[in-house]
Amino acid sequence: MQRDALSPVLMLSAAPEPPPRPPPALSPPGPGPGPRHGSARPSVAPEPSGGLGAALDSSLRAAVAFKAEGQRCYREKKFREAIGKYHRALLQLKAAQGARPGGLPAPAPGPTTSPGPARLSEEQRRLVENTEVECYDSLTACLLQSELVNYERVREYCLKVLEKQQGNFKATYRAGIAFYHLGDYPRALRYLQEARSREPTDTNVLRYIQLTQLKMNRCSLQREDSGAGAGAGARSRDVIG
Repeated sequence: MQRDALSPVLMLSAAPEPPPRPPPALSPPGPGPGPRHGSARPSVAPEPSGGLGAALDSSLRAAVAFKAEGQRCYREKKFREAIGKYHRALLQLKAAQGARPGGLPAPAPGPTTSPGPARLSEEQRRLVENTEVECYDSLTACLLQSELVNYERVREYCLKVLEKQQGNFKATYRAGIAFYHLGDYPRALRYLQEARSREPTDTNVLRYIQLTQLKMNRCSLQREDSGAGAGAGARSRDVIG
């Protein structure tokens, strides 16, 4: 055995120990670099409605622009083009009310759900409602200028306006016209009389009231005649039998 050789035990005991690891430094309070993965982030989360709010404003601006184009087309008597513009304005309003670009429906709630739709401010809500009413009101005006009037659509749009504005004279009068041409004379008379209560001297309203009353009288006479004819037929059958 050589003198300078050391046993494995002595070699291990003679090896210097590694210096102790310093404790992990604590991050100071306040802003600084973010912690490593797995720890909580102290940073402030962005507002969830930021992007949706921008989409809402964009949809509202587009709706107002389409409505203005529709009004220009109406003044130029381009009624079909005006109808298309008003419909596009209404689509933008639906997108604004959903607060999602393109009017996409909100996803089902869950852990990966994106932030909900941005809330409309009071000013935005009034803008949406007024623009919607103006579009439906203008649509009825365009439809009534068509060669073949779709009175069912006229009735539908007038009732939509009256849901928002019960005192709207034009919608009330046009609803009466629509019900008249659809053959619902009692409802037509009700809307026309309501329009006359707001504009007693409007000659168009008075004329349609007279036409409606004439139709109702004729229908009443026809029912009486048919009833009398049925009764006479029954009596003749009794005599023959």
